Amino acid sequence: MIPELRKRFNSSFRQSAYESLLRDLNSAQRWPADFRVAETPVFLSQELTDDLLRASNEILATLQAPGYAAKFANAVPPELAVPGETPHPVFLQLDFAICKDADGAFTPRLIELQGFPSLYCYQILLDDTWRKHFSIPKDFSSYFNGLDRDKYIALLKKIIVADADPENVILLELEPEKQKTRIDFACTESYLGFPTVDLKDLIERKKKLFYKKDGNEIPVERIYNRVIFDDLARRERYANFHFGNEHNVTWVGHPNWFFKISKYTLPLLSSSYCPSCFFLSSLDSYPPDLEHYVLKPLFSFAGAGVEMDVNRQMLDAIRNRDHYILQRKVDYAPLVETPDGFSKVEIRMMFVWTSKPMLVNNLVRMSKGKMMGVDFNKDKTWIGSSLAYHPEIQ
Repeated sequence: MIPELRKRFNSSFRQSAYESLLRDLNSAQRWPADFRVAETPVFLSQELTDDLLRASNEILATLQAPGYAAKFANAVPPELAVPGETPHPVFLQLDFAICKDADGAFTPRLIELQGFPSLYCYQILLDDTWRKHFSIPKDFSSYFNGLDRDKYIALLKKIIVADADPENVILLELEPEKQKTRIDFACTESYLGFPTVDLKDLIERKKKLFYKKDGNEIPVERIYNRVIFDDLARRERYANFHFGNEHNVTWVGHPNWFFKISKYTLPLLSSSYCPSCFFLSSLDSYPPDLEHYVLKPLFSFAGAGVEMDVNRQMLDAIRNRDHYILQRKVDYAPLVETPDGFSKVEIRMMFVWTSKPMLVNNLVRMSKGKMMGVDFNKDKTWIGSSLAYHPEIQ
């Protein structure tokens, strides 16, 4: 996208520097990265950055339109509904595949979205580590809206911790030490100053919640929720805690938005940046070109259950049809030149939502296979998790 930057990076790349980057990433916090880190960041041109901003703003305008929230009022399974829902999510992610338009220009297409936190703190460490080991232009940033490292951390503290004592704030997860994203939990502890607590270790007493520290019960006032509900649903019984009970805590963000802003939302969007998408249960007949569609379960993450090669027999065999969507495939463009071919790119635009959504950071996934997850690219290089740098507006 910026040929001179790509050429300069590739020609100066040294495997030893990449290995040093990995050593630093994996030793900086109490947990390492349990996913593949790509050999390169992405350098966005101003044109593609502007297009990503236009796409994001168009989709956000739809989500904020009067009466639009009523369209996904039934997205939350009744048995998983949590009291005290907030008017909007605190965290919002928009995932864009980078494709080519009819004129051959790179352009984003929305693949997924979620009203749930992403790796907000790990991306700080990743940026720091890239800049330590490789030459990243000083006038390029991974942050947006005038944020730098310190302002970004201060903003996250303001949103998540607010006026509470950090001791009374927790990151909540299931078996956090076993999660692939555990390095982000460790970064959150380091940068924001509050602990990670396993769901099974929460103590529920009437409407109050506690966790134990050095043998003492510590009251919980604010919860940075990282529990993925399809992960919880796979366990017959993991903890005595029940999300449906009323608790005297502030959810950051509220668990209901995990369902409301999700794959469930995709068929409800109307945007030039969104491929056609349908609830399977809404179709009286299938599109004639099924080979150009992908089947996705509504309540799954990290590519679980996604079917790329769709046919009529497969769809006819599905019983819980309201739990699936059919989305038109997009053609990822060969975007990043690497020593052994081009990598395709998906960019996650990461927002926080206070009075309105604010773009703050990004996350990149690179692939040379059919799907983006590293599990589908095991024999590839220059793929995996990364971040994008864009020209800073002076």
